[in-house]
Amino acid sequence: MKYGIIAGNGRFPVLALETARKQGDEAIAFAIREEASAAVEKAAARCHWISLGELSKLIELCHTEGVTRIMMAGQVKHAKIFSSIRPDWRLAKVLLTLGSKNTESLIGAVQKVLLDEGIELVDSTLLLKPLLAPLGAVTKRKPDAEEMRDIEYGRKIAHALASLDLGQSVAIADKACVALEAMEGTDAMLRRAASLVEGKRLALVKASSRRRHLLFDVPVIGPGTVDVMVETGTTALAVDAGRTLLLDREELVEKANAARLAITGMEALG
Repeated sequence: MKYGIIAGNGRFPVLALETARKQGDEAIAFAIREEASAAVEKAAARCHWISLGELSKLIELCHTEGVTRIMMAGQVKHAKIFSSIRPDWRLAKVLLTLGSKNTESLIGAVQKVLLDEGIELVDSTLLLKPLLAPLGAVTKRKPDAEEMRDIEYGRKIAHALASLDLGQSVAIADKACVALEAMEGTDAMLRRAASLVEGKRLALVKASSRRRHLLFDVPVIGPGTVDVMVETGTTALAVDAGRTLLLDREELVEKANAARLAITGMEALG
């Protein structure tokens, strides 16, 4: 099978490319110049570098490579999508049709353009299903009663936030919402939360959108997430089971266990 992978930042695209190669699939990387790392080039069968906004170039390269199925892997910072982007004529036309400037409407419009060109946008996690968070405890320690109260409260807020396409994460302390994620990302949000409740334990809740598909904006955690949790005094993390990627899971769990953190997968709210 041949896939195209639009590669953003982080380990997600590299793992997807490596998995494709291991199972005998041909994976062509379309690496976003402003986001992707050089590791993408080494993992791909072939790699083409494109800038944010070069929709026409992406389509032309897909036709040249014979790619008819493409997936998005890795983060593209929301702030860059709507502030740093220099659209070509095709993307500029798409942007003019948007009723609101959010990721949901933008990717939906791009998906339609790709489909018109015979290119199907497929599930971002298609190659990485074993890395999706399980239901239940991921770490040795489970959330204690106080952490679970914060998590249950935070899940309602996080899912409302995700449904509005504003962010995926919230920080909770003593059943109070300390911070909401917006364009700054989870790590920056946690650091901001820690500065507001110095000395208190934080619980982090990361939610997936209520949309049924996993075409984009799939929640991801990895060892770096654990590092920031330790730095900010965040002792518990809840994610949506089956809808959140655990990257470099062995290292993630080892670090979390060493720090006595609690990480758990929970059934996504409907």
